[in-house]
Amino acid sequence: MLSSRRSGLNDSEKVDGASSSGEDAAAGQPGSYGASNIMSAGGDLKFEVAQGGNSSLPSYQEVSGAPVETSSPLGYSVGPLMVIFLNVSKMIGTGVYSTPAIILADCGSIGLSLLYWAIGFVIAAASLSVYLELASYFPNRSGSKVVYLEQAFPRPRYFFPITFAVQTVILSFSSGNSIVMAEYLFATNGHTPTDWELKGVAVAGYTVVGLLLIFHTKFGYYLSNGLGILKVLTLVFVAITGLIVLGGHTSVPDPSSNFRNAFEGTTNAAYGPTNALVKIVFAYTGYENAFNVVNEVKNPVKTIKRNGSAALLIVAILYTLANVAYFAAVPKADILESGQTVAALFFQNVFGHQPSVKGFNFLVALSAFGNLIAVYITQARLIRECGRLLACGVYYYAWLYLIPKLRGYRVRQELLRLDNGVVLHKLVKVSLSDLEMWDAAHDEVGRLISQQGGKSSLGEEGERGVLEDKERDAV
Repeated sequence: MLSSRRSGLNDSEKVDGASSSGEDAAAGQPGSYGASNIMSAGGDLKFEVAQGGNSSLPSYQEVSGAPVETSSPLGYSVGPLMVIFLNVSKMIGTGVYSTPAIILADCGSIGLSLLYWAIGFVIAAASLSVYLELASYFPNRSGSKVVYLEQAFPRPRYFFPITFAVQTVILSFSSGNSIVMAEYLFATNGHTPTDWELKGVAVAGYTVVGLLLIFHTKFGYYLSNGLGILKVLTLVFVAITGLIVLGGHTSVPDPSSNFRNAFEGTTNAAYGPTNALVKIVFAYTGYENAFNVVNEVKNPVKTIKRNGSAALLIVAILYTLANVAYFAAVPKADILESGQTVAALFFQNVFGHQPSVKGFNFLVALSAFGNLIAVYITQARLIRECGRLLACGVYYYAWLYLIPKLRGYRVRQELLRLDNGVVLHKLVKVSLSDLEMWDAAHDEVGRLISQQGGKSSLGEEGERGVLEDKERDAV
């Protein structure tokens, strides 16, 4: 759908009276291109050629979507290293430390468990390529999924962004990572928490992340990078330790025992392996994280293609080696009984009850904390992209269609540019008596035609009257 939409527009399909401004596009100058580049694709669909300030090429997007920001108010501070650690920080959270025991229980055998981790990498790589394809169509819009849904399904107007916003705010959460973080914090001092103690620490950790990012967004980027480096080093340490254990240079007896007859015990049921694969794919979630900040990345498609792929490959190798380390140091029966703290059991079996084990547990807790930061940063971009439409529609159909029909007005969108560079749409009520004048004075994006160098057929008095009515009846 997106491919035909992008390539199927040509000069013959431009809105009546439009003139070409391809010189700006050819020169690579960012700009919104105005009414002269609004094109029709049949029916009531209208597309605008728009270009952001992140060195990406101009792109087509349906005019009812949130407008392209020619200058990102959040800056362009996301470079190659930041792309890697945004993805790494979200992927390496708690999954590799908490789910191996569950996945082993679902698969039944060591061999199938390791095989499924490799399959999970292939699925994640395929999904990354899909995101890259979609980002190449809209390289100047942050928000990933909400943008792609908005542009793939532009009708009913605003329906998918509003639905996605509701789903994101109400149903998306990171409580699992917060709980695991709390578990490893308590494991650091050897305390067995009650349910309420566990929940209290989890909520406190989530609150600290929110406050950090509210007060200083750029500091959140730096902290995410720092914790991302720490996460990688922690997994590298686990992987190297596992290889040393396999070499027989520790006190672990018979480290190869779990790898003899590795597929022994493989389950014949379909539910277990299916459930395991879902958990592994979820553990790789984060490969798409950088797509949420596309408009803050210079040359986004090329940058994310290289560095996002590198991040996924690094994490896949570390995941595999970490699982090998667990299986080398901990008997299969103990892993199955360990629940979500298999990493703590690994450290204990290798190093005994030394104080350093507490330090390793704290590193795992920091890994979970870094994951919360990475998720928080990009989730905020998703919600912001939804909010740029200024459409709060719990009763979508009623507000946009039923009530306007009963009360004798229509809803139109207006393009707003705020002082800090934010560009967004505002929904306004226009009475039926003023509707023709409003449509004549504004293009499909919602800009005043007079602001684009064109002349309105209304004259100054007509435009002023429509604007006064619009300001009085703003939704």
